[in-house]
Amino acid sequence: MTKKEIAEIKKLLTPKNCSITRICGCYVDGEKNKKTELKQAFLALPEEEMFKYFEILRKVLSGTLGRNLLTLEFPLALEMAGTADAAPENLPGLPDNTDSEAAPASVRTDTDIPGNTHEFLLRLRDSRLKDDTLLEAYYDKIIESYEYVGNYLILIIHDVYDVPGRTTDGLEMEDASDEIYEYILSCICPVELSKPGLSYDAEENTFRNRTRDWVVSLPEAGFLFPAFTDRSADIHSLLYYSKNSEELKEGFVEQLFGCPLPLSADSQKETFQTLIEDTLGDDCDIEMVKNIHDRFTELAEEHKEAPEPLVLDKNEVKTILADSGVANDKLDEFDRHYEETAGENTSLLMSNVMNTRSFEVKTPDIVIKVNPERTDLIETRRIDGRECLVIELDGGVVVNGIAVRTSTEKELSEDRKGEE
Repeated sequence: MTKKEIAEIKKLLTPKNCSITRICGCYVDGEKNKKTELKQAFLALPEEEMFKYFEILRKVLSGTLGRNLLTLEFPLALEMAGTADAAPENLPGLPDNTDSEAAPASVRTDTDIPGNTHEFLLRLRDSRLKDDTLLEAYYDKIIESYEYVGNYLILIIHDVYDVPGRTTDGLEMEDASDEIYEYILSCICPVELSKPGLSYDAEENTFRNRTRDWVVSLPEAGFLFPAFTDRSADIHSLLYYSKNSEELKEGFVEQLFGCPLPLSADSQKETFQTLIEDTLGDDCDIEMVKNIHDRFTELAEEHKEAPEPLVLDKNEVKTILADSGVANDKLDEFDRHYEETAGENTSLLMSNVMNTRSFEVKTPDIVIKVNPERTDLIETRRIDGRECLVIELDGGVVVNGIAVRTSTEKELSEDRKGEE
C-alpha cells in the first residue's frame, strides 16, 4: 500500500466519514483468560466513546512504510490450499459469503473453523463479525500466539467503503463509484493501571489520592485486511502495524497470518553495512563510502515523488556499487557476499539502509556530521606519517555555541588593519 492509499482509509476513521458497521473486542488478563467481550453496532456507541476508538484505530494506520507499516503478502501455496479445501459455493472472496445473518454459534462445530490462515481471515471479514464461533476462534488464535506480559484488549471492526471514483486530475467524484471495499481492521492494546497521583475533588474542594483504574493504551500491533491496493481490495495481502519496528513478533505473524516477515529496518541497515564492508574489503575507505552515499542521494532525489519507498533487489544494489566506482574484481564477489549476508531473494528498502539526509564520520573519540550536499569538504590526508581527516573551514565556525574565527579570518583581519 502507498501513503495515499493508507491516508484514504485513515480518513474513514473519523466522525465525518465513518461507515463502520460493527465493533467487537475481548479483554484478556495477564494469565491469558478472557475476562469480558464486547460486540455491537459501532454507530450505536456514545459519541465520546467513538472518539476514543477512532484514536486507537487510526494508530494502526500510522507510522513509516517499511518500518512500522509493512505490506505482507500471502504465499501462493497458502491461498491455493484454501481454495482447494473450500466448497464451490464457499470459495474465499466471493460475495455470497457476506450474508448478514451468520449461522448461530450453537450449531457450529470446530470443523467449521478454517485451518488455513488466509481463508480464515476471509471468512471473518465476510461474516461481518456476526459469527460468534469465528470471533471466538480469532481471539483464541491471538491469545495462543501473542507474547505479552500483562492485560490487553483485542479490538476488531468491520467496514464497507463505497470507493468514490476519481477524475484524471485526481478529484473525487462522490456519485461515480463502481468499487466496494469491505475490510476488517484489528489491533491489540495494552491495558494498564493509571499512574498514582493527587486529584482535585470539586465537591469537597480538596485534593485527594487519585483512584487508579485500568486504562486502554494505544495499540502495540494491528492489521488491515485485505490491503487497499490501487484503491481496490487486494485479498492477496494485508497491512501490518507494529509499534516497535524492531520487535515485529515473527511467531505471532506466522501463526495468525501465515505471511513471511521482511527483515526489520535496523536489521536491513546492519545487513547492508556488513555487505559493503565484506564486498569492498581493503577498498572500503572514506572516499568510496562518500561515493556510495552520493549515489543514494541522487536516487532519493529521483524518487522523492514516488508513492512507495524504493525497494532494492540484489542486482539494483550491485548497480549502485558499480556506479559508485567499485572495482570489477570486487563486484565479481558481490553475489556471493549478498547471498551469505542478506539471502539471494532478499530486498532492501533504500530508506532503511541509507540516511541520505545526513553524512556522519565517527571515531572512538569524535563524531562529525556533515551536510550530505557538502561531503566534498571532507578528505583524508597523510600528515607527518599519520592518517588524518581534513575538514575545510569556509567560515561561520561555531564551537559550543560560540562563533570563533579561523586562522584565515585572523590573517585577513590583520591585513586590513595593516592597510589602515
